Amino acid sequence: MADARTLHPNTTMDAVTLRVGDLEAMSGYYADALALSPIEESTRGREVHRVLGRAGTPMVRLVHTPGLPEADPRQAGLYHTAFLFDSPAALAATVYRTAQHPRSRFAGSSDHLVSEAFYFTDPEGNGIELYTDRARDLWQHVNGEVQMATEYLDPNLYLQKHLTQEVFDAAPLDAGSVGHVHLQVGDVPAARAFYVDAVGFEATVASYPGVLFASAGGYHHHVAMNTWRSAGAGPRAASLGLGEVALTVPERAELDALADRLRAAGLAFGDDGRTVTTTDPWGTRVTVALPGTGVDELLAR
Repeated sequence: MADARTLHPNTTMDAVTLRVGDLEAMSGYYADALALSPIEESTRGREVHRVLGRAGTPMVRLVHTPGLPEADPRQAGLYHTAFLFDSPAALAATVYRTAQHPRSRFAGSSDHLVSEAFYFTDPEGNGIELYTDRARDLWQHVNGEVQMATEYLDPNLYLQKHLTQEVFDAAPLDAGSVGHVHLQVGDVPAARAFYVDAVGFEATVASYPGVLFASAGGYHHHVAMNTWRSAGAGPRAASLGLGEVALTVPERAELDALADRLRAAGLAFGDDGRTVTTTDPWGTRVTVALPGTGVDELLAR
């Protein structure tokens, strides 16, 4: 463990949990548009939990939760889930699939200097980012901050450059993962106190208005927290949308250090030996687990 104040450099994001109103429609959307395959599911009372992913890697857990209202776009919660692909070709294949789906809403594309990204909205209003990273040795840093921007990226030219029929056909076999999660919060300083000071991410960009980016191990960001639509929002009402943010740390000592930080901050948490669970100031559940978490454990959360 490099520093008891921060997460291990090898921390990664895990599958994001979404509470959904129409499980079959949403499961079909993520299967058809993003080429995610159902991996496993379980029933818990009135809820049905279904995990989907690629190449056996869980990427999203859909929880059918009957009776919940739609999320208020002004409340704290999810801005988007960002799915990371290993190459421009794998990204292009997924972007093409998603753009062709009749229930996708295209929300733009950007060159962020550290990455190339395409944005969509799923049928229940959850934001999606599909992206690939540029090599780290191309990232620029100024005054300790990773340099990111929002420059125009022509989606048609990108597809023309990187997409072939062979690439498209191979997409379901290409690995993917959750690269980062972008949250809506009510207050950036409060978000920093929780996600940086307590959870242990390190701030990477703090100079942009109304948003903070943070990561482990020098990544451009594993989590972002903005107030662009949600400034002043209080704890979330029960609704569809984001159910859980999850991450993985490499060893038990990291969970012990996290528990110490949460305890010092006066935050309640649970610890079952393999997983530490807490909630952010807006009621979003945050789970930190050891490697090797099986689908059964994910479904049991």
